[in-house]
Amino acid sequence: MSQPRVLHERRGDAVLVTLNAPERRNAIDQEMVDGLHAVLDALWHDESIAALVLTGAGDKAFAAGADIAQLRERTSRDALKAINSGLFERIEEFPAPVIAAIRGFALGGGCELAIACDLRVVGESAKLGQPEVKLGIMPAAGGTYRLPRLIGLGRARELVYTGRTVDAQEALRIGLANAVVPDAEVVERALQLAAEIAQNGRLAVRAAKRSLNALSRPGQETARTFESSVQAVLFDSDDKKARMDAFLHKQKKG
Repeated sequence: MSQPRVLHERRGDAVLVTLNAPERRNAIDQEMVDGLHAVLDALWHDESIAALVLTGAGDKAFAAGADIAQLRERTSRDALKAINSGLFERIEEFPAPVIAAIRGFALGGGCELAIACDLRVVGESAKLGQPEVKLGIMPAAGGTYRLPRLIGLGRARELVYTGRTVDAQEALRIGLANAVVPDAEVVERALQLAAEIAQNGRLAVRAAKRSLNALSRPGQETARTFESSVQAVLFDSDDKKARMDAFLHKQKKG
Protein backbone atom coordinates (compact mmCIF):
# COMPACT_ATOMS: atom_id res chain seq x y z
CA MET A 1 0.00 0.00 0.00
CA SER A 2 1.43 3.39 -1.00
CA GLN A 3 2.25 6.05 1.56
CA PRO A 4 -0.06 9.09 1.80
CA ARG A 5 1.14 12.10 -0.17
CA VAL A 6 0.88 14.30 2.95
CA LEU A 7 1.93 13.24 6.45
CA HIS A 8 1.42 15.06 9.73
CA GLU A 9 2.54 14.46 13.29
CA ARG A 10 2.35 16.36 16.53
CA ARG A 11 5.63 17.86 17.76
CA GLY A 12 4.94 19.48 21.11
CA ASP A 13 2.78 22.54 20.53
CA ALA A 14 3.36 22.36 16.78
CA VAL A 15 2.33 20.02 13.98
CA LEU A 16 4.89 18.93 11.40
CA VAL A 17 3.28 18.54 7.95
CA THR A 18 5.37 16.76 5.31
CA LEU A 19 4.87 16.68 1.54
CA ASN A 20 5.61 13.03 0.92
CA ALA A 21 6.65 12.39 -2.69
CA PRO A 22 10.47 12.63 -2.56
CA GLU A 23 10.91 10.51 -5.68
CA ARG A 24 9.06 13.26 -7.59
CA ARG A 25 10.67 16.11 -5.69
CA ASN A 26 7.35 16.65 -3.93
CA ALA A 27 5.70 17.97 -7.09
CA ILE A 28 2.27 19.39 -6.29
CA ASP A 29 -0.22 17.18 -8.12
CA GLN A 30 -3.94 16.79 -7.49
CA GLU A 31 -3.39 14.01 -4.96
CA MET A 32 -1.07 16.24 -2.91
CA VAL A 33 -3.52 19.15 -3.13
CA ASP A 34 -6.30 16.89 -1.82
CA GLY A 35 -4.02 15.57 0.93
CA LEU A 36 -3.15 19.06 2.13
CA HIS A 37 -6.80 20.06 2.16
CA ALA A 38 -7.58 16.97 4.28
CA VAL A 39 -4.83 17.83 6.80
CA LEU A 40 -6.01 21.44 7.04
CA ASP A 41 -9.57 20.23 7.61
CA ALA A 42 -8.38 17.95 10.42
CA LEU A 43 -6.34 20.67 12.17
CA TRP A 44 -8.31 23.84 11.49
CA HIS A 45 -10.28 24.01 14.75
CA ASP A 46 -7.57 22.62 17.07
CA GLU A 47 -6.83 25.63 19.26
CA SER A 48 -3.98 23.83 21.02
CA ILE A 49 -1.78 24.18 17.92
CA ALA A 50 0.74 27.02 18.20
CA ALA A 51 2.08 26.65 14.64
CA LEU A 52 2.33 24.37 11.64
CA VAL A 53 5.74 23.50 10.20
CA LEU A 54 5.48 22.57 6.53
CA THR A 55 8.34 20.72 4.84
CA GLY A 56 9.14 18.32 2.00
CA ALA A 57 10.32 14.73 2.36
CA GLY A 58 13.89 13.97 1.28
CA ASP A 59 16.72 16.42 0.76
CA LYS A 60 16.15 17.35 -2.91
CA ALA A 61 13.14 19.64 -2.67
CA PHE A 62 10.58 21.38 -0.52
CA ALA A 63 8.35 21.26 -3.60
CA ALA A 64 9.81 21.47 -7.09
CA GLY A 65 6.59 22.96 -8.45
CA ALA A 66 3.43 21.64 -10.02
CA ASP A 67 3.34 18.26 -11.74
CA ILE A 68 4.18 19.33 -15.32
CA ALA A 69 2.47 16.32 -16.91
CA GLN A 70 -0.78 17.24 -15.16
CA LEU A 71 -0.21 20.93 -15.84
CA ARG A 72 0.26 20.17 -19.56
CA GLU A 73 -3.29 18.79 -19.68
CA ARG A 74 -4.98 21.57 -17.72
CA THR A 75 -7.24 23.90 -19.68
CA SER A 76 -8.65 27.37 -19.19
CA ARG A 77 -11.47 25.87 -17.12
CA ASP A 78 -8.92 24.34 -14.75
CA ALA A 79 -7.16 27.69 -14.38
CA LEU A 80 -10.45 29.32 -13.41
CA LYS A 81 -10.99 26.65 -10.73
CA ALA A 82 -7.88 28.07 -8.98
CA ILE A 83 -6.81 24.59 -7.81
CA ASN A 84 -3.48 25.53 -6.23
CA SER A 85 -4.49 29.12 -5.55
CA GLY A 86 -7.44 28.05 -3.42
CA LEU A 87 -5.24 25.68 -1.39
CA PHE A 88 -2.57 28.31 -0.78
CA GLU A 89 -5.25 30.78 0.28
CA ARG A 90 -6.29 28.29 2.99
CA ILE A 91 -2.69 27.94 4.15
CA GLU A 92 -2.39 31.71 4.40
CA GLU A 93 -5.68 31.80 6.31
CA PHE A 94 -4.84 28.91 8.69
CA PRO A 95 -5.59 30.25 12.20
CA ALA A 96 -2.08 29.58 13.59
CA PRO A 97 1.21 30.68 11.98
CA VAL A 98 2.60 28.39 9.28
CA ILE A 99 6.38 28.03 8.93
CA ALA A 100 7.93 26.64 5.75
CA ALA A 101 11.08 24.55 6.34
CA ILE A 102 12.79 24.50 2.93
CA ARG A 103 15.55 22.22 1.71
CA GLY A 104 16.49 22.05 -1.96
CA PHE A 105 14.12 23.36 -4.61
CA ALA A 106 11.06 25.53 -4.02
CA LEU A 107 10.11 26.47 -7.56
CA GLY A 108 6.94 27.62 -9.28
CA GLY A 109 4.00 26.35 -7.27
CA GLY A 110 6.48 25.24 -4.61
CA CYS A 111 7.70 28.81 -4.18
CA GLU A 112 4.10 30.06 -4.15
CA LEU A 113 3.34 27.52 -1.43
CA ALA A 114 6.31 28.79 0.58
CA ILE A 115 5.27 32.45 0.30
CA ALA A 116 1.73 31.58 1.39
CA CYS A 117 3.30 30.55 4.71
CA ASP A 118 3.95 33.14 7.42
CA LEU A 119 7.68 32.46 7.79
CA ARG A 120 10.39 30.63 5.84
CA VAL A 121 13.42 28.82 7.29
CA VAL A 122 15.72 27.97 4.40
CA GLY A 123 18.54 25.44 4.10
CA GLU A 124 21.89 26.39 2.58
CA SER A 125 21.16 24.31 -0.55
CA ALA A 126 17.81 25.95 -1.25
CA LYS A 127 16.86 27.38 -4.63
CA LEU A 128 13.69 29.46 -4.86
CA GLY A 129 12.01 31.05 -7.83
CA GLN A 130 9.09 31.46 -10.23
CA PRO A 131 10.22 29.95 -13.56
CA GLU A 132 6.71 29.60 -15.02
CA VAL A 133 7.40 31.91 -17.98
CA LYS A 134 9.91 29.34 -19.23
CA LEU A 135 6.93 27.00 -19.68
CA GLY A 136 4.70 29.52 -21.42
CA ILE A 137 2.55 30.35 -18.39
CA MET A 138 2.85 32.68 -15.38
CA PRO A 139 2.72 32.36 -11.60
CA ALA A 140 -1.01 32.07 -10.84
CA ALA A 141 -1.27 30.71 -7.32
CA GLY A 142 -0.44 33.96 -5.57
CA GLY A 143 2.96 34.68 -7.09
CA THR A 144 1.95 37.95 -8.72
CA TYR A 145 0.50 39.44 -5.53
CA ARG A 146 2.21 37.70 -2.57
CA LEU A 147 5.74 37.93 -3.95
CA PRO A 148 5.65 41.76 -4.42
CA ARG A 149 4.29 42.15 -0.88
CA LEU A 150 7.18 40.12 0.44
CA ILE A 151 10.20 41.34 -1.55
CA GLY A 152 8.98 44.50 -3.26
CA LEU A 153 7.56 45.07 -6.72
CA GLY A 154 10.89 45.66 -8.48
CA ARG A 155 12.50 42.42 -7.31
CA ALA A 156 9.28 40.49 -7.91
CA ARG A 157 9.14 41.78 -11.50
CA GLU A 158 12.73 40.62 -12.07
CA LEU A 159 12.13 37.11 -10.75
CA VAL A 160 8.82 36.64 -12.56
CA TYR A 161 9.95 38.10 -15.93
CA THR A 162 13.28 36.23 -16.05
CA GLY A 163 12.25 33.00 -14.31
CA ARG A 164 15.56 33.23 -12.42
CA THR A 165 16.08 31.25 -9.22
CA VAL A 166 17.79 32.64 -6.12
CA ASP A 167 19.98 30.80 -3.65
CA ALA A 168 19.53 30.80 0.12
CA GLN A 169 21.70 33.83 0.84
CA GLU A 170 20.03 35.97 -1.81
CA ALA A 171 16.64 34.82 -0.53
CA LEU A 172 17.64 36.06 2.94
CA ARG A 173 18.98 39.35 1.59
CA ILE A 174 15.81 40.22 -0.37
CA GLY A 175 13.38 39.11 2.36
CA LEU A 176 12.24 35.84 0.80
CA ALA A 177 13.74 33.90 3.74
CA ASN A 178 13.62 34.66 7.46
CA ALA A 179 16.64 32.51 8.34
CA VAL A 180 19.27 30.37 6.62
CA VAL A 181 20.66 27.31 8.38
CA PRO A 182 22.49 24.10 7.37
CA ASP A 183 20.19 21.72 5.51
CA ALA A 184 20.23 19.14 8.30
CA GLU A 185 18.95 21.75 10.77
CA VAL A 186 16.07 23.20 8.73
CA VAL A 187 13.17 21.30 10.32
CA GLU A 188 14.63 21.54 13.82
CA ARG A 189 15.12 25.32 13.48
CA ALA A 190 11.54 25.72 12.22
CA LEU A 191 10.26 23.68 15.18
CA GLN A 192 12.34 25.86 17.53
CA LEU A 193 10.69 28.92 16.01
CA ALA A 194 7.30 27.28 16.54
CA ALA A 195 8.24 26.60 20.19
CA GLU A 196 9.21 30.25 20.59
CA ILE A 197 5.82 31.31 19.22
CA ALA A 198 4.15 28.81 21.59
CA GLN A 199 5.53 30.71 24.61
CA ASN A 200 3.20 33.58 23.83
CA GLY A 201 -0.54 33.95 24.26
CA ARG A 202 -2.11 31.49 21.82
CA LEU A 203 -5.18 33.65 21.23
CA ALA A 204 -3.04 36.81 20.91
CA VAL A 205 -0.82 35.27 18.21
CA ARG A 206 -3.85 34.07 16.25
CA ALA A 207 -5.48 37.49 16.56
CA ALA A 208 -2.26 39.16 15.41
CA LYS A 209 -2.12 36.87 12.37
CA ARG A 210 -5.69 37.74 11.41
CA SER A 211 -4.94 41.45 11.76
CA LEU A 212 -1.68 41.25 9.78
CA ASN A 213 -3.44 39.33 7.01
CA ALA A 214 -6.38 41.71 6.86
CA LEU A 215 -4.29 44.89 6.83
CA SER A 216 -1.53 43.76 4.48
CA ARG A 217 -3.57 42.52 1.52
CA PRO A 218 -6.27 44.92 0.38
CA GLY A 219 -7.78 43.86 -2.91
CA GLN A 220 -6.40 40.32 -2.76
CA GLU A 221 -9.65 38.71 -3.88
CA THR A 222 -9.63 40.89 -7.00
CA ALA A 223 -5.96 40.07 -7.60
CA ARG A 224 -6.59 36.36 -7.25
CA THR A 225 -9.48 36.46 -9.73
CA PHE A 226 -7.47 38.50 -12.24
CA GLU A 227 -4.45 36.20 -11.94
CA SER A 228 -6.57 33.10 -12.60
CA SER A 229 -8.30 34.75 -15.57
CA VAL A 230 -5.01 35.67 -17.25
CA GLN A 231 -3.62 32.19 -16.61
CA ALA A 232 -6.74 30.70 -18.24
CA VAL A 233 -5.75 32.34 -21.53
CA LEU A 234 -2.18 31.03 -21.26
CA PHE A 235 -3.31 27.49 -20.42
CA ASP A 236 -4.88 27.15 -23.87
CA SER A 237 -1.95 28.68 -25.77
CA ASP A 238 0.13 26.75 -28.30
CA ASP A 239 3.30 28.16 -26.71
CA LYS A 240 2.43 26.60 -23.34
CA LYS A 241 1.86 23.20 -24.93
CA ALA A 242 5.09 23.34 -26.93
CA ARG A 243 7.21 24.44 -23.99
CA MET A 244 5.77 21.84 -21.64
CA ASP A 245 6.19 19.12 -24.27
CA ALA A 246 9.85 20.11 -24.59
CA PHE A 247 10.29 20.07 -20.81
CA LEU A 248 8.71 16.62 -20.47
CA HIS A 249 10.78 15.27 -23.36
CA LYS A 250 13.99 16.57 -21.78
CA GLN A 251 12.94 15.17 -18.40
CA LYS A 252 12.22 11.74 -19.93
CA LYS A 253 15.62 11.66 -21.70
CA GLY A 254 17.48 12.82 -18.59
